[in-house]
Amino acid sequence: MTLSRFAECYNDLFRWSIENYAEFWEEVWIFCDILHSKIYDQVVDVSKNIAEIPQWFQGCRMNYAENMLRYRDDRVAIYAAAEGREEVEKRTFRELADNVAVYAAAMKKMGVKKGDRVVGYIPNCCVTIEAMLGAASIGAVWSSTSPDFGVTGVLDRFTQIQPKLIFSVDAVRYNGKQHAHLDKLQKVVEGLPELEKVVIIPYVNKKEDIDKSSIPKSLFLDEFLASGKDGDVVPPLEFAPLPFNHPLYIMYSSGTTGPPKCMVHSAGGTLIQHLKEHVIHGNMDRDDIMLYYTTAGWMMWNWLVSCLAVGAAVVLYDGSPLVPTPNILWDLVDKIGITMLGTGAKWLTVLEEKGVHPALTHDLSSLHTILSTGSPLKPQSFEYVYSKIKKDLLLGSITGGTDIISLFAGHNCSAPVYKGEIQCRCLGMAVESWDEEGQAVLGESGELVCTKPFPSMPTVFWNDPEGFKYKKAYFAKFQGVWAHGDFCEINPKTGGVVMLGRSDGTLNPNGVRFGSAEIYNVVEEFPEIQDSLCVPQRNKYHEERVILFLKMSAGAAMSQELQKRIRAAIRTQLSARHVPAIIMETKDIPYTISGKKVEVAVKRILAGEDIQQRGAYSNPESLDLYYHIPELQGSW
Repeated sequence: MTLSRFAECYNDLFRWSIENYAEFWEEVWIFCDILHSKIYDQVVDVSKNIAEIPQWFQGCRMNYAENMLRYRDDRVAIYAAAEGREEVEKRTFRELADNVAVYAAAMKKMGVKKGDRVVGYIPNCCVTIEAMLGAASIGAVWSSTSPDFGVTGVLDRFTQIQPKLIFSVDAVRYNGKQHAHLDKLQKVVEGLPELEKVVIIPYVNKKEDIDKSSIPKSLFLDEFLASGKDGDVVPPLEFAPLPFNHPLYIMYSSGTTGPPKCMVHSAGGTLIQHLKEHVIHGNMDRDDIMLYYTTAGWMMWNWLVSCLAVGAAVVLYDGSPLVPTPNILWDLVDKIGITMLGTGAKWLTVLEEKGVHPALTHDLSSLHTILSTGSPLKPQSFEYVYSKIKKDLLLGSITGGTDIISLFAGHNCSAPVYKGEIQCRCLGMAVESWDEEGQAVLGESGELVCTKPFPSMPTVFWNDPEGFKYKKAYFAKFQGVWAHGDFCEINPKTGGVVMLGRSDGTLNPNGVRFGSAEIYNVVEEFPEIQDSLCVPQRNKYHEERVILFLKMSAGAAMSQELQKRIRAAIRTQLSARHVPAIIMETKDIPYTISGKKVEVAVKRILAGEDIQQRGAYSNPESLDLYYHIPELQGSW
């Protein structure tokens, strides 16, 4: 069969899946054999459009954790590796189920019930999965962020959802250093008055060497779990029968214009979407072992965990992917027999720059798929993977987002890979590229939109009873159509997708989405700073870096020492991923007549555009300060 025929066959299936989306998703339910205690009455009301957020599989009763734990054998379910540790921790499916039963019993003992929020300020480790599944078995809602987030970033998220229980650690290791965590945890706990218990995991230090006396309501993990057992007897594992739409996860937007929006994702929508992507798009089965390099605060962690429903094993890695050597993840591929490796596009670029050639140094015979997300995978990285890593594997660039906890476009095990392209729009996702007039375009840049409902849409935004924030986030640009905030181009010949970056003001360096407001809240506490402007700049490969412009207070001067303090404050209060690539002085910052700080115009100027329409600005001459800045010219 010719390559063009491959594309034609897939496109036929794709068209059927979106023209008959109710039938398609029912077929996915059957094909993936979703466990349930009561069958649905209706797949979806097709008379409702995507902006009406129709409910899916109404009438059914199911449980996400039950589907994750459908296998109870002695095959390994979880491999957990971490920087600074030689040993790889393991959990079999049987051990995982027993552990989840204990977590669930301990949660019930303290009064956690359906709908309560259980959170983790926690690294990517076995406890994170076990605690999440314990919560899900009850019907509690899980939310997590990673320890590299500062206190402000965590409280901006968790104060909105008022958790009852939090899991965290004493310390973490990253980039060859040990980072104490209890001081940050103390401040987070003090900012969450609804917390009833704080469970501390001795993650780096031994329990007897940890002083937790400053943490209110705290106890160690073993003490918490002991409350869920009667001696050594493992309690029965029970699964609450819940609607398809029952909340499973709360995820967070970037916080561009204020506190991050809290997106509620359903148990059923998350499960069926992930199974479609793993099994149908990725051809995953029980013999697969997947490592996705992620923290527990990124949606790729949620995506990775769902592999357990297939009976595949997951590999967790906590630490730097470059320490002690840039080969650390390749070492794990050979040591464990990993078949699918997921990463960010930037990591592949760094490996190429460092001259890492795994094809010469490693076996990699088990590896059949590499997935990349976070930012567009540039053409050179495709060449690097196939020439320096392995020739006979699938390199799948994938894109989606926290908003949908899944993919709009991604890998396809039955189609060819074209350099620089995502292979396909995903089945059941009515993705198109629209111009500003709302017309679908092929072969040119447009806004990524989705025109028909899909199961993993957020059910609601937390604390948004009228749905105003939800509708503003996705349905304000085009009536009755989801606009995702990305530019893309769809290749009419291959059916592939090229991502062209964000179409809004959200900052997204290396796939870590955050809002400028988070930066402003930190920077503008400095007395030397009168005002600031934080914008993205993209290079020809559509990679993004963050530029922070500072307007100094009267009498204050820019200095290397000030820049160092600003970077440290951002790293401490938010995370290392929030630190701008470049900090520089500016004499003025543009504002609209109505008093709004203008970011998009400066972003466009840095991209080489000329801003002619200046009638809405209170200080239009300020825009001229951002043209042809020498420090921002040239390749990077």
